[in-house]
Amino acid sequence: MGIRMTMIQYCASVPSISILHHPTVRYVPPRTPYKISATTSTTATRRSLSVSVISTTFSVYIFSFFTSSSKSAISEFFELQGSGGVKALDLRIGSGEVPVIGDQVAVHYYGRLAAKQGWRFDSTYDHKDETGEPIPFIFALGSGKVISGIEAAVKSMRVGGVRRVIIPPSQGYQNTSQEPIPPNFFDRQRLFTTIFNPTRLANGEGSTLGTLIFDIELVSLRHQ
Repeated sequence: MGIRMTMIQYCASVPSISILHHPTVRYVPPRTPYKISATTSTTATRRSLSVSVISTTFSVYIFSFFTSSSKSAISEFFELQGSGGVKALDLRIGSGEVPVIGDQVAVHYYGRLAAKQGWRFDSTYDHKDETGEPIPFIFALGSGKVISGIEAAVKSMRVGGVRRVIIPPSQGYQNTSQEPIPPNFFDRQRLFTTIFNPTRLANGEGSTLGTLIFDIELVSLRHQ
């Protein structure tokens, strides 16, 4: 279980593909043409070996850089107090108010399923109004209509903050009526058939099937 959680934290610590830009190495041919001579073969061999050594060194450096960055990100996860095991990583600290029970909060989120290699099953940024603007997810804090892990994450955030949370199955979906519910029928079916798969649950995989990863932005709140 410890190894599985470490792997989930590792996956959760890597920024999304749209944000992370990997460095690209391009080979640019020399502008000055080479003269063919008896020493060309020896020179080419030495040049090839030099490029090989440089490429290997660069690859090792890049691997070390991303490995150390990932380890650093993983160490920043912390367990939210009284959350039932929800782990959080603050990507941005907000400067606004902290909500209290009963407040109506508006959030944007990306929801991913750890059991499907981080498959993104829903995002509020895909829910657009008639003008093309993304529609935030709105709910009353403490209403019990949303999964416990999201409530635990939001209630200690400040408006404007962004938080990544790893939600264990016990604090995730307990039934198919809990929000947020993916509006797309096929995404919804895939999500719930994975989490509530009777065969895999019988095989003792329940501790990992329902593990969720959410990136949550607290957009606004309204006191009731």
